[in-house]
Amino acid sequence: MITGNKGEWSEVYAFFKILGDKVIYGGDGDLNRVESLLYPILKVIRYELNGSFEYSINDDLVLITGDNVEHRIPVLEFSKKAIQLLNFIKSSKGSFSIPEIEEFMKIVNCSTLKANSSSKIDIIIRIYDQKINSAIDLGFSIKSQVGNDATILNAGRTTNLIYKLAKSNISKTEIQRINQISTKSKIKDRILELKKAGIQLEFQSFENSIFKNNLILIDSSIPQIISEILLEFYSSKHSSITDLLKKVEISNPLNFDYSHSHKFYEIKIKRLLSEVSLGMMPSKVWDGVYEATGGYIIVKEDGEVLCYHIYSKNQFEDYLFRNTKLETASSTRHKFGEIYLEEENFFIKLNLQIRFK
Repeated sequence: MITGNKGEWSEVYAFFKILGDKVIYGGDGDLNRVESLLYPILKVIRYELNGSFEYSINDDLVLITGDNVEHRIPVLEFSKKAIQLLNFIKSSKGSFSIPEIEEFMKIVNCSTLKANSSSKIDIIIRIYDQKINSAIDLGFSIKSQVGNDATILNAGRTTNLIYKLAKSNISKTEIQRINQISTKSKIKDRILELKKAGIQLEFQSFENSIFKNNLILIDSSIPQIISEILLEFYSSKHSSITDLLKKVEISNPLNFDYSHSHKFYEIKIKRLLSEVSLGMMPSKVWDGVYEATGGYIIVKEDGEVLCYHIYSKNQFEDYLFRNTKLETASSTRHKFGEIYLEEENFFIKLNLQIRFK
């Protein structure tokens, strides 16, 4: 029996829906379909436990080949199963199985719900790209709005940033009291107590040098910008990237020249979001080579499936910028949020996690 959560089942839904529709539309920054961004589907490629399978669209049939098998399934069957699966996903909670869908999955040689977690690619699609007048294979990452908000940058000790408590004459007893704050928003409340005591936090470095260097590779000013955004997040009620960045733009900590209205912070953060989406991971040295060579496929709450193609760079970056937020991850698991003493100075680690909203 195959079990999974809403996000995992959404990957299978997107697979069925794409084959059933035979086309996929691009979206704009507000998740609206762009009628002019239409990509006919020629083939879908999936990697299963028993090998790779190709699903080629031939008029009203899907030709399935791989592992010495060949099946012909009507396109309409994929459409019907997509509708049925979407209804199951919407009405289910937690981790669940769907025997009716699993039976069809076996027929079409689909044995797993999701791709390898170490890869950004969930599905490979051969589309006909009218801009280049050619067929091209593209790897996409699938994100679903039907279940919980998907992450764009997963939390880990690799995404911890280190801040120094500047000019601190705070006592160890007071530090202990602050560290014992255990409210639902305990990290933000601890930062608030430090602010009340007149203590500023000064960014020092990243806990993981690979992540820091990956960011520098994208843009040398991004580590400092991220440190400011993260501190604003833990010091305020704001969480969306757009709202946090507005605050940073006003304070302009990097002293950019605004005399010609350049959007320094916005453009740099859009670049970061794009690179993270397409392949950059905090724990691996980033070589600039994209894994998700196509971009994102988004499953909307109503079941519509949209494509954010990296060839349509503006729409892709606008979508990421407008639809992401910061979130507090598990401080126990990722070892952050407690003030600690090191070489006669106090420090605190704050964690970066970026999620769709």
